[in-house]
Amino acid sequence: LAEAQETAQLEEQLQGWGEVILAGDQFLRWEKPWFPGALMGITTVVFLLVYYLDPSVLTGLSCTVMILCLADYLVPTLAPRIFGSNKWCVQQQQRFHQICGSLVKTQRRVIGWWRRLFALKEEKPKMYVLSVISSLVVVAWIGQQVHNLFLTYLIVSFLLLLPGLSQHGIINKYCGMAKREINKLLKQKEKKSE
Repeated sequence: LAEAQETAQLEEQLQGWGEVILAGDQFLRWEKPWFPGALMGITTVVFLLVYYLDPSVLTGLSCTVMILCLADYLVPTLAPRIFGSNKWCVQQQQRFHQICGSLVKTQRRVIGWWRRLFALKEEKPKMYVLSVISSLVVVAWIGQQVHNLFLTYLIVSFLLLLPGLSQHGIINKYCGMAKREINKLLKQKEKKSE
């Protein structure tokens, strides 16, 4: 399917969640200055609750699926009442379309990476095995050094903060600084070698 068709299908599937998605988008992009603090506070409370309750894997999985099922059932019926808007303005519809388009592009990127990985497996099997094994060894070592729940907390926090960091140009700023420092180091190294 073409990207536009996939976006239209996704918009149709997520129509009942529209108000919630728009509110979540505003929250994740930090449209108000207190949103990052609230985001981290909520994330921390949820992870502290999981840490305190220390559920088994089966209990945690069951509770997560139960919450997702309840949300899938309740959100489409309650969201219009809570947000009080059955009709969207043009800006809201455009933003919802942009969000769905971004989700489709992200899905296509992930599928592209997956296909490239398997293409590497077919074209250069030794390189594939070496890169996959070395990556997994590094991940296993990190997993051994850092507590599972804390590592998950760091990953989830980073992923939740990523849209706001990107929106406010913080990622570009620090990536630019890192590139400049690396270039300075490379130039210094070149001067020393001459």
